[in-house]
Amino acid sequence: MSYQQTLYKIVEPIKRTTIHRLNKKKAWKYGYNAEHDVVVISKSGKIGDIYEIQNLKIALPFEENVYSKYDKWTPEEYPKELRNIKTIFDWQTYPAEFKEKWHAYIDREFTRREEGFWFRSKGGGTYITGSHYMYLQWSKIDVGQPEFREANRLFFIFWEACKADKRCYGICYLKNRRSGFSFMSSAETVNQATISSDARFGILSKTGSDAKKMFTDKVVPISVHYPFFFKPIQDGMDRPKTELAYRVPASKLTRKSITSTKQREALEGLDTTIDWKNTGDNSYDGEKLKLLVHDESGKWERPDNILNNWRVTKTTLRLGSRIIGKCMMGSTSNALDKGGDNFKKLYNDSDVTKRNRNGQTSSGLYSLFIPMEWNYEGFIDSYGIPVFDTPESPVEGPYGDPIDIGIVEHWENEADGLRNDQDGLNEFYRQFPRTEEHAFRDETKNSIFNLQKIYEQIDYNDGVLTSGAVTKGNFQWENGIKDTKVIFMPDTNGRFNISWIPSLNLQNHVILKNGSKYPGNEHIGAFGCDSYDISGTTDGRGSKGALHGLTIFSMEDAPPNSFFLEYIARPQTAEIFFEDVLMALVFYGMPLLAENNKPRLLYYLKRRGYRGYSMNRPDKTHNKLSTAEKEIGGIPNTSEDIKQIHAAAIESYIDKYVGLQEDGNYGNIYFNTTLNDWSKFNINNRTKHDAAISSGLAIMACNRHLYQPKQLRQTKVLDFGFKKYDNKGSISKIIK
Repeated sequence: MSYQQTLYKIVEPIKRTTIHRLNKKKAWKYGYNAEHDVVVISKSGKIGDIYEIQNLKIALPFEENVYSKYDKWTPEEYPKELRNIKTIFDWQTYPAEFKEKWHAYIDREFTRREEGFWFRSKGGGTYITGSHYMYLQWSKIDVGQPEFREANRLFFIFWEACKADKRCYGICYLKNRRSGFSFMSSAETVNQATISSDARFGILSKTGSDAKKMFTDKVVPISVHYPFFFKPIQDGMDRPKTELAYRVPASKLTRKSITSTKQREALEGLDTTIDWKNTGDNSYDGEKLKLLVHDESGKWERPDNILNNWRVTKTTLRLGSRIIGKCMMGSTSNALDKGGDNFKKLYNDSDVTKRNRNGQTSSGLYSLFIPMEWNYEGFIDSYGIPVFDTPESPVEGPYGDPIDIGIVEHWENEADGLRNDQDGLNEFYRQFPRTEEHAFRDETKNSIFNLQKIYEQIDYNDGVLTSGAVTKGNFQWENGIKDTKVIFMPDTNGRFNISWIPSLNLQNHVILKNGSKYPGNEHIGAFGCDSYDISGTTDGRGSKGALHGLTIFSMEDAPPNSFFLEYIARPQTAEIFFEDVLMALVFYGMPLLAENNKPRLLYYLKRRGYRGYSMNRPDKTHNKLSTAEKEIGGIPNTSEDIKQIHAAAIESYIDKYVGLQEDGNYGNIYFNTTLNDWSKFNINNRTKHDAAISSGLAIMACNRHLYQPKQLRQTKVLDFGFKKYDNKGSISKIIK
């Protein structure tokens, strides 16, 4: 099966007639368009294709004036006549005819810098932003001039949208190693600094020495090699160590300079600086920045904390509610206990689909993840397009080198070679992730469960889930009439993840006993639930409700020992959650083992007439249950014995049914959220692990016979009244 790209797609959220009408008027304004919920990055007043990149819709400029000298990106050679001109002062010494000759060329470069650039590639037009053009055409990196990569094109388009969107503080970029972020962000720093007046640009990295190295080895050389027409007046050394200042050098006043009658030419500088700071929570506190580059943000180790730093530096980018600067943040991730957990939270808080009432994400940033297969050196062809699949014949790389294997196969070969070294494999995943889960893969030593098996299953699922193994949706009562028949409705925004639906004859199987309802498919499986009682919380967060369904071996048409349902959500009210749980129980006809320390769900089931669906705790006989337990069922989570039994149940299930099996097949739990929760489960702090609590209770429910108390058998000597006789000798005697 060939690789299917999902990094971006062309969407049509606006009617073509509307686009055409406003294009004629050149009425599209650069920035966020609230009416159509798109970010316009065109500066010509006209738009073309609309890209959706990580759920952000971006309107590109209208395709016109395509440069067609070549059929791929090819940097233009800097004219020899201009190479020797180092500064604007040198330029001013040249005659007017010479200046006139090159005026159009220089003006064109400024236009491309401002508006971006269309060039022909494989016969069609390809757009790059002005920042990307400056990176490709005018930035010197360690290998000379950068090569064009489609992944970087999409990165710069997304970055331009971040700059254009007044709601956004910048980008949080989750990347692979050697993706070029350090050079791209350095190039953007110089690009923005050389056209900004009275501004400050800052650089942070995982250590102060890393920030300094980025400044001296990347930022400064790019600035030095800029053509004279882009290079402002600079103060200080050509290659400074701490600060790059675009301002007029201060001159010493003397009697001669004061009394001189000669007209001195008035010089103007930008009064703009680029510098770096040592790593710390309060770096740049109190400053005002036009651009902050945050390199290696996922590698800040204690005591440094990227979350604390961002809370401080975020304020440097705004005046009141108005955002005046942007942050360019990018990194691979360390292991979670080495700074990766903080970066992961920052990345998750930057999801553009989750905004507050001001239209901003929780962090203010916009998250972007580009899988490694899009940006891996040695597997990008001469057109800048990744070679995903192994080609039938070698493909030419950017330097004429042949590419005879696809990056997907190469990556899989690398991963297979590390299967017996789980920590090495996890590090490889973090460095070269194909999924967000890979990027935040943790070390095996930090889990009480078998992480190797869990990660084997996650990796397997990454390939399976695209085939429709899991369906999202919701349950509802038929015709909206409660306590009748439940039906499942697929919905891409649904709260339930379903991997198995029973046949019609098994759906809604209810048994009536003495007027009470009981589940009819108890022999097929059971549910576990981690509930909550309060609809709202003071911080607006709170734990989520979790529900899991698990099958056992049976003679019915059902996959054995398989998790078939995952629900992890917190609807607006607790009652919605309770009804969701109830409908799932009725639809599958299976009982529920739930925690009874949060009893509202269990009382809800009882009031609705479904007490028979709530299992009693399996570790006690009925006469040993408390009054409340007899009334509503359930099991407490406070007992240390129960905690141990619960963890042991998950551990046993993972060892038997998760990951690669002895027969060469993989387990069939397709819910990565649950698997990831298992990987981080802390038995001493279970409150954050809703999925683990719920799934563990489902396992206990399905294996309830293992926890039943053993009855002690007592034997008594029964006396039936018969005498015993000693028959030795001639006379029988009674034995007393």
